Amino acid sequence: MERMPHQRPSIWLCGALIAAAGFGVFFAAPIAAQAGSLTMLNNLTKGEWTLRTRGGAERKICVRDGRELIKLRHNASNCSRYVVEDGAQAVTVQYTCPGNGYGRTSIRRETSSLVQIESQGIAAGSPFQLKAEARRTGSCS
Repeated sequence: MERMPHQRPSIWLCGALIAAAGFGVFFAAPIAAQAGSLTMLNNLTKGEWTLRTRGGAERKICVRDGRELIKLRHNASNCSRYVVEDGAQAVTVQYTCPGNGYGRTSIRRETSSLVQIESQGIAAGSPFQLKAEARRTGSCS
């Protein structure tokens, strides 16, 4: 069978491979962004922190590296996270905990011992929304 001059499978194949490689580079960039360092959280004063929600509830939490403030409604350790914002004064993290829900938390630093937290998502099948102030109040027991 005679091949028509306009049919060039090898050129089409090369074009498809180049396009696929381009998509791979394009989509790899957001994956690299997930590994954000969250330096602002590292710079918080370690110790016992008291969270006070806008509704008046109070809770104590031991802060070792600041990441404890991200998943306040999820205790699972198998959660994956995507860092949306990783600034010197604020971080925003979106996370998913398979079988237990997901959330999005924004933490704004006022000082190394005072932050404002906003978090929302789904935990144990129910929606939640949390606005709180967290302040270092002592040493962890």
